[in-house]
Amino acid sequence: MPIHELKEQIARLPAQPGVYLYFNADGATIYVGKARVLRDRVRSYLKAAGSSPKTDALLADATRLEVIVTDSVVEALALENNLIKQRSPRYNILLRDDKSYPYLQLTTNEAFPRVLVARRVERDGSVYAGPFLPAQLARRTMGLTHRLFGVRSCNEVITGRRGRPCLEYDIKRCIAPCVDTICSAEEYARAVKLTELFLVGRNDELLTQLKGRMLEAAGAERFEEAAHLRDATRTVQALHDRQQKMATPELGHRDVFGVKVGPAGAVVQVFQVRSGRVVERLELGTAEAIVGAQEGDVMAAALQQFYEPRGAPSEIHVPAEPDEREALEHWLSARAGRRVRIITPRRGEKRGLVDLANRNAALAYQTRFSPTTAALDGALETLRRVLALAALPRRIECFDISTIQGSETVASMVVCEDGRMRRGEYRKYRIRWDSGFGIRDSEGPKHRASKSGKSPIPNPQSRQDDFAAMHEVVLRRYRKAIEQGGPFPDLIVIDGGKGQLSAAYAALEELGLANLVAVGIAKKEELLFTRDRDDGLRLAESDPGLLLIERVRDEAHRFAVTFHRRARTMRDLRSDLDRIPHIGPRRRRLLLTTFGSVTGVRRATREELTGVVGAKAADRVLAFFGAEP
Repeated sequence: MPIHELKEQIARLPAQPGVYLYFNADGATIYVGKARVLRDRVRSYLKAAGSSPKTDALLADATRLEVIVTDSVVEALALENNLIKQRSPRYNILLRDDKSYPYLQLTTNEAFPRVLVARRVERDGSVYAGPFLPAQLARRTMGLTHRLFGVRSCNEVITGRRGRPCLEYDIKRCIAPCVDTICSAEEYARAVKLTELFLVGRNDELLTQLKGRMLEAAGAERFEEAAHLRDATRTVQALHDRQQKMATPELGHRDVFGVKVGPAGAVVQVFQVRSGRVVERLELGTAEAIVGAQEGDVMAAALQQFYEPRGAPSEIHVPAEPDEREALEHWLSARAGRRVRIITPRRGEKRGLVDLANRNAALAYQTRFSPTTAALDGALETLRRVLALAALPRRIECFDISTIQGSETVASMVVCEDGRMRRGEYRKYRIRWDSGFGIRDSEGPKHRASKSGKSPIPNPQSRQDDFAAMHEVVLRRYRKAIEQGGPFPDLIVIDGGKGQLSAAYAALEELGLANLVAVGIAKKEELLFTRDRDDGLRLAESDPGLLLIERVRDEAHRFAVTFHRRARTMRDLRSDLDRIPHIGPRRRRLLLTTFGSVTGVRRATREELTGVVGAKAADRVLAFFGAEP
């Protein structure tokens, strides 16, 4: 069972009270439990197989373990309850079914931005606000932006040439940028600016602008617009007053930071406390050692990076005063629209929570920089150095083609992130042979040279062309990634040699992604092929970088072969009669019953076929099998 792969980590757990969390292969929390002694409680799962169907299912799904230490089992009980409500684990008794707290995304990277609900913050040029607690508040706030400012909610490509606006305009939830005679691009941009001020909490500036526009509209006798702006001003003012009231320190809204700095790197733990309860724990960590760093340096960087996509509460408690504390306070206050204080507690309950965050940071440091993790970092560092990568290849995507003599050609794509296979992100493809790569023209096969200009790529219509298949699947994968805004890999692994690698780069160049780095790995010799070398690169058999690539390649091969076997099974359940036009299931059964097999149907004369299915159907069968009617 996968739980036994965690045996070494379980042996290193502390003998303290706390909470433990099991995760599945997709990274979702599947169980949260409490323990008086974490090491003993979690170790009991190693021998729990067969005790109950629920436990067996949990052990089969669990692939990763995290723990949070607490001061007492009572605190562990309270924290367990909060985390169950927050994360809705599959194997816990759930009292509420919402999952993670969402963000609102203002898509300012589009010409005519929208407000969307997002589950995570991306660096894609959009403006993010949140997280929203509870989750329903996000959708209510999004609806408010439609009513107050008229930001669109549709997925249309806006050109301004639509004949008439949709229903959203009629019910006053959109100002109709799709019809330029109703709303110009400049007017819509002003609405987007007001929406951004509202989402990021700059309510004082927003109220000033709304009041100014209301007076301007009233002075120009645009009374309907002025009334709408008046209502918007009142709503924003009411929300502003409520936020000021709810954000008082007395209600216990604060974030508590813990930090552990060591020779291998640094780990920061953040406890989000709302109304006096810990509702979430987040972790930040460095990818490598930071020479000479002090806790104050790490805290300054952590505060900037953590609050860059999210708002800050009124108080932030830290174990060590960060560098430039006053400047950070001014920056956070400006973003939040109210005063934010950074405090280093010295005694009492507040210091106790900071110490607890520090202990969890120390435990996370031991887990993150364990010998196994160090070996992984060594493998990634080897690949970075050998392949001249700009950064460690923490996200690797690998492609493989599976076919037998061109039949039922399929492809697979698997993802390895930080040494773990991300099964939830695997993809499988049926090759369509429609990428336009090396298509036959009227004069014969069209060959397309590889990037090196030495090996032509054969015609894919033979259905046996791995190069064209690789070109198609890479093109489809990263065209979709562009549409979705990522994620993009640090390294692409191609199961094949120079030809398959050239086909993959040709697809990347078509998409404008030639800056991505790909490497091919040839079977048997286990040589690595790169774009810049004509000969293969040979690494030692025990090299950790090569072993990592082989593991990812073997997983892609396993996934492709499994899919190919299923495709062949489905093909074997079909017959040539299924492909004859206008011959339905009843007539197919009649033909097979009468003539015994497809071969018998193929050998039948026109007179014999006519007596079974009629003259027209008989002509279709003969035409399909190439005989004269």
